[in-house]
Amino acid sequence: MKKPLQLNINGETRHILVEPFYSLLDTLRDELHLTGTKKGCDEGDCGACTVLLNGKPVTSCLVLAHSAHDAEVTTVEGLATGNVLHPVQQAFADHGGLQCGFCTPGLIMAAVGLLQQNSQPTTEDVKFAINGNLCRCTGYTKVIEAIMAAAGSR
Repeated sequence: MKKPLQLNINGETRHILVEPFYSLLDTLRDELHLTGTKKGCDEGDCGACTVLLNGKPVTSCLVLAHSAHDAEVTTVEGLATGNVLHPVQQAFADHGGLQCGFCTPGLIMAAVGLLQQNSQPTTEDVKFAINGNLCRCTGYTKVIEAIMAAAGSR
């Protein structure tokens, strides 16, 4: 039986009815139609579903939606301001940090989380921040370059 849930999604308070067993990922995609957050492994191993929960990167497939009641959730859709991309999104585009794009939202959210905590990360800091995000298309070099460039533009 669905129960009421209140979330602040990308700066907007949303009231929805959600099954108690729904993950935050399923709630974002199926109930709120925010499909930028990708469903990869559904086991917390790939990072494709990374969002910011109260400012911290989490794998949303492992978070029960109701445990995020009244929380602030930021998805990749909430980063841009109008037609202006967030600096991390722009850096991924400018520095070739995109391949097929499936892992990209999770990588971007992990990077945004890092840069909110550490505006001048080292390459090792970046590698640590994205170590839970799997990408089959790249060797991560361009991703790391993009994140470092975004750090420099802040």
